[in-house]
Amino acid sequence: MIDLHCHFLPGIDDGPETVDEALGLARAAVADGITHSMLTSHIDPDRYVNQRSSLEGVFASFAEQVRAARIPLELRLGGEARLCPELMDLIADNQAPFLGEVDGWRILLLEFPHHLIPVGSSRFIYSLLKLKIRPLIAHPERNKAVMAQPDRILEFTDAGCWLQLTAGSLSGRFGVVAQKVAFGLVEGGFHCLAATDAHNLGSRPPLLSEARDVLALRYGDAIAHSMVVERPARIFGIQGA
Repeated sequence: MIDLHCHFLPGIDDGPETVDEALGLARAAVADGITHSMLTSHIDPDRYVNQRSSLEGVFASFAEQVRAARIPLELRLGGEARLCPELMDLIADNQAPFLGEVDGWRILLLEFPHHLIPVGSSRFIYSLLKLKIRPLIAHPERNKAVMAQPDRILEFTDAGCWLQLTAGSLSGRFGVVAQKVAFGLVEGGFHCLAATDAHNLGSRPPLLSEARDVLALRYGDAIAHSMVVERPARIFGIQGA
């Protein structure tokens, strides 16, 4: 399986604080059947002043530590970008870490604030699309506005956004409402994929297999495979997955 959203880099955001904790997350991911992980530290000027150039050295050091520990996990540097005006400046300065490219579109993991969808979000999305940037909206099923009114996501999916559902939402770890909304987004026929959004080994572990199993039981093996392997593989740049 391929995980496009996880917080493994130590001391960078609200993920692990130490290298040992970060290596523990990498080992747990492998134990769960994850072969590739995109390390998506927060890009949020109000909380974590991260950008591509400042993350590259931390990523290179951690990737070497993973290799030295003989943990068979393929890593790539990405980012989880908060929707904010400063993001356009980061993009212009080539400092926004994209997840990959699909059919000529750069894929950006884009996070809304947890409690709302900001006014002007649609205009922001269209500005990204004009730059051939396709937003992959992070965990929409956990956004309070979408939880209260799931149709709020339509303006973004209609524009061409893809959706990243949290594995824990699909398996019920984030409660009944988040799970119901996540199922509704899958059943709505939107371009969805699942990822762990792992932060720690306790409340936010790197477990993707739970979501795969729930998806397989509810929708069949083909849907499950597409959401944890095929669609993430295209973004990661893996051929024939």
